Amino acid sequence: MEKKFEHFDTVDFNFDKNALRIIDQTLLPTKINMLELDDEKSIWDAIHLLKVRGAPAIGVAAAIGIAILSKKIKTEDIDEYKSEFNRIKNYLETSRPTAVNLFWALDRMKVVVDGYGGDNPLELNELLMAEAAEIREEDIKVCKSIGENGLKLLKDGMGILTHCNAGSLATVKYGTATAPMYLAHEAGMKIKVFADETRPLLQGARLTAYELNAAGIDTTLICDNMSQTVMRQGKVDIIFVGCDRVAVNGDACNKIGTSMVALAAKRHNIPFYICAPTSTIDFSIESGEEIVIEERKPEEITEMWYEQRMAPEGINVYNPAFDVTDADLITGIITEYGIIYPPFKEGILKLKEENNL
Repeated sequence: MEKKFEHFDTVDFNFDKNALRIIDQTLLPTKINMLELDDEKSIWDAIHLLKVRGAPAIGVAAAIGIAILSKKIKTEDIDEYKSEFNRIKNYLETSRPTAVNLFWALDRMKVVVDGYGGDNPLELNELLMAEAAEIREEDIKVCKSIGENGLKLLKDGMGILTHCNAGSLATVKYGTATAPMYLAHEAGMKIKVFADETRPLLQGARLTAYELNAAGIDTTLICDNMSQTVMRQGKVDIIFVGCDRVAVNGDACNKIGTSMVALAAKRHNIPFYICAPTSTIDFSIESGEEIVIEERKPEEITEMWYEQRMAPEGINVYNPAFDVTDADLITGIITEYGIIYPPFKEGILKLKEENNL
């Protein structure tokens, strides 16, 4: 029997080959191709070129990646080993600028290196492999907890809208924004999901619609500019989206177009929830104004999905990959510890203190 994507974890180890194992998401939904990556350039490319994407999955991939790369460092000198680890870490950090989980995961791996007081590189590498495995397992547990917290907001027959892909393909399992949907479906609830196609990279069409449909969830694909219409028609009761970075004041950075969904939801009095593991909260920034927004190549808009170029040569193109949804447009932030409601800064700082984040 041909294996489908749900038979694989999005990000995993291949211990036999000392490799990072991922689904190549650039080929979905038409082809399922598992990649085995064991060198710096291929791991960097996988993150930068969106072969692995979604903030939690990026973080897990970075952790596993640096662990397997560190295993290949050829030295018995612990200082040389640590220096080479730091070089690899700095290199991987340049792959994408916006998703905080990339930096969170690599910083967490660095804590292991900095805290090691021995002189055996092999022993230190075992600690790194264990930490990467722990980060991976935590992601699964965190996403399930987000799903359980979000499930409390759902009732039988509800219409749910989501943007981009914050599903199983953006994490190891379950997803963030889709986790409540999967749990609702498993519980026998009849829900209907509207998935924005999410221009220009079509993560909603290629990934979210694909995985929800494969799971047997009633899913309807819509163009991004149709979300306000389905809200106005009364087809949407609640909105769940993921995010790549949350500021202390509650501003949330997510895939471009998310803020437009939030604005329409505000107009139609529809609850708008951000689904975010606490690893996505950046406690170092006060507001979304401080978030670096990645800009991507013009070809993603002008020609990537067309048989021939669909825009005139020489036209100026602006292609930000993310936007910031202001905190006053957000109903709540669903984390693994519970749902944070306004005032967000107070709630976020309380969560940090109570859970030693």
